[in-house]
Amino acid sequence: MGYYSPRSLEDALNLAAAPGRRIIAGGTDFYPAQGDRPLTDDVIDITAIDGLRAITADNGAIRIGAAATWTDLVDAPLPPACDGLKMAAREVGGVQIQNAATVAGNLCNASPAADGVPPLLTLDAAVEVAAPGGRRTVPLADFITGNRRTVLAPGEIVTAIVLPAPAAGARGHFVKLGARRHLVISIAMVAVVLEPGAGGTVAAARIAVGACSPVARRLADLEADLAGAALDGGLGARVAEGHLAVLSPIDDIRATAAYRRDAARTLVARCLDACAAEMTEKTA
Repeated sequence: MGYYSPRSLEDALNLAAAPGRRIIAGGTDFYPAQGDRPLTDDVIDITAIDGLRAITADNGAIRIGAAATWTDLVDAPLPPACDGLKMAAREVGGVQIQNAATVAGNLCNASPAADGVPPLLTLDAAVEVAAPGGRRTVPLADFITGNRRTVLAPGEIVTAIVLPAPAAGARGHFVKLGARRHLVISIAMVAVVLEPGAGGTVAAARIAVGACSPVARRLADLEADLAGAALDGGLGARVAEGHLAVLSPIDDIRATAAYRRDAARTLVARCLDACAAEMTEKTA
C-alpha cells in the first residue's frame, strides 16, 4: 500500500482516479476498522490541502471545510442555530478524537449512529463533492443512502459541508442517549432547530432522529404540527407516537427496537422543551 499527502485538490483528484485508493482525513473511523489486518489499499490523506480546514461564512451561509475537525467546529463563531451541532461535536468520542476527527468524515462513514448527521439535517446541510469534471452539491438528506453507504462515486472527494444562512433568532439543541454518559455510541439521539415567529410562536421547526433507522430521519409531520405553536406552551407534550412512524429501529447489543422507539419519543420531547426554554429565556 502507499500513503499520499497531496497539497492541492487537483493532485488529490488525480490520485483518487486510480482504483483501490481510500480518501481519509482524521482517520478515526478508518484505522480502527482495520483491526489487526494490514492495510492493502492506497491511502490519500487530504488534511494537507490548503484551505480545506477552514470554516467560513458568506452572507450568513456557512461553509465547513472537509478537513475541519470537531474541535474546529466547537471553536468557530457560529450562530445559535448551530448550538445543537456544537453540542453533538462535544459528544464525538473524547477530546483527542475531536481534535482529529472531521465533520465531513462523520458523514462519509455513514454510520446510522453518526452524531453529526441529525443536527446537520436540521440545518438543511448540503455536501459539496469534487470530481475531475467539476463539483456538485448534494443535500445531506440524499447524500447518505444507507448503513455505510453514500452517493459518492469512485474518484470523488467531499470538499465541504454547506449550511444556508439560518433564520434570525433560530436556535438549535441536541440530546443523546447511550449506555453511559461519555464515550459511547448512541442508542438514540435527537436534534432540533426552532425558528421564532410573531407573538412568541414557532415559525418553523426542524427535528431529526438518529440511531433509530439506517439513516437519520427528519420528523416532517411533527415539524408541520408545531408551526404556530406557542414556544412556552409545552412543545414536548405535542409529540405523539404517530410522529415517529418514519423511524425503523432495530434490536442490537445496545437496545431493543421497542426501547429505541420509546426513548426517541422521550428525547424528542426533551429536546423541543429545552430548545424552546432557551429561546424564551433569551427573549425574556
